[in-house]
Amino acid sequence: MPKKLTIYSDGGSRGNPGPSATGVVIKDEKGDVVEAYGEFLGRQTNNFAEYSAVISGMKRAHTLGADEVVCIVDSQLIEKREWKVKHPAIQKLFMQAWNAMQEFKKVTIKHILREGNKEADAEVNKVLDKYS
Repeated sequence: MPKKLTIYSDGGSRGNPGPSATGVVIKDEKGDVVEAYGEFLGRQTNNFAEYSAVISGMKRAHTLGADEVVCIVDSQLIEKREWKVKHPAIQKLFMQAWNAMQEFKKVTIKHILREGNKEADAEVNKVLDKYS
């Protein structure tokens, strides 16, 4: 039976660059939270954190058995994949994101305003409050 998960991801840094973290909330088709977590990334940029979050979410969704994912992001850099990625560290993350997408039958990336991504944002701030 196909399994579809929705990944809400966010990345943030306090300062740019500065202490950064990811926030990921994965929900099932009913909208129930399957998993919520964040990860401290050290001193990074906001864009690095955003990419790291969506990559982490896709890897975790694959581990959870998803064959289809909807990635909800508040970063236009990730949503508009046709933008040129110039920074070498972000280029590497772009390729990791692309490779992670290949693990699924279908990947949809949707941009929402920050207000619609409060759960993932809360995970970011939980981690940053602990480490910074």
